[in-house]
Amino acid sequence: MSTAVFAPREIERIVNGMPTSDGAGVKLLRVLTQDLQQRLDPFLMLDYFHSDDPQDYLAGFPDHPHRGFETVTYMLNGRMRHRDNAGNEGLLTAGGVQWMTAGRGIVHSELPEQEAGLMQGFQLWVNLPGKHKLTTPGYRDIPAGDIPVLLTEQGVTVKVIAGQSGDVAGAVQKDDTEPFYLDLHLPAQAEFEQVLPAGFNGFVYVYEGIALLGGRAQAVRARQMGVLETRAERDGVRIKGGEAGAKLLLIAGKPLREPIAQWGPFVMNTREEVMQAVEDFRAGAF
Repeated sequence: MSTAVFAPREIERIVNGMPTSDGAGVKLLRVLTQDLQQRLDPFLMLDYFHSDDPQDYLAGFPDHPHRGFETVTYMLNGRMRHRDNAGNEGLLTAGGVQWMTAGRGIVHSELPEQEAGLMQGFQLWVNLPGKHKLTTPGYRDIPAGDIPVLLTEQGVTVKVIAGQSGDVAGAVQKDDTEPFYLDLHLPAQAEFEQVLPAGFNGFVYVYEGIALLGGRAQAVRARQMGVLETRAERDGVRIKGGEAGAKLLLIAGKPLREPIAQWGPFVMNTREEVMQAVEDFRAGAF
């Protein structure tokens, strides 16, 4: 697999995100919002949570349903316990990832297992194709030690959660959306290149420092998302760390190009399918 990028993608737009709360009042920054779902297909939502004030996160996310997509929770700091209505239970700790396929329906809770300290991480929603929206629900809990790490000659640390970077295959591989999910730590002035298929949609989210992207070296600052252009002649991404370096996510995937019908935690292809999801949930069929 080639690792050199000859025509890097530029930043199409900068998104600052929308402060909001979810669950039982957890404060977070909603970065990928519903108006970007078609543009960033197959990705539906990205939330960033970061607080050392327990009042911002202690209530957590009590029982709630999902159908029709996947949730990817990546913890940078803190501990979160999840339970569901099928009896599954697990503990997500710092550096770990939970990749949950909601499929035909699941009711679960995500509750902090700490009373103080920093809680920091992300939740990404990845759409499922119509043919798999009613698949059997399932989880994959991936502790930090099971996520492959690449260290480049320039000192860039790459946690390969999904997809592939250089010769390193990620912890997760998915057939339909073929997602890339990289956590990049760039020292000051260090450069990193990632080859991406031309038709894939993608973005970066900087959570610390400043990253310079593309041939124009456009700055993306902490708590900003940079939407990457999708053009046939662009073969990947070129990133440079700012004066204090940068920590960021690079996320990309193959678009499904299907209709998106969403009502809260249900994401289907048609309004009728969403109404059926609501009925099934109310009838206790999840």
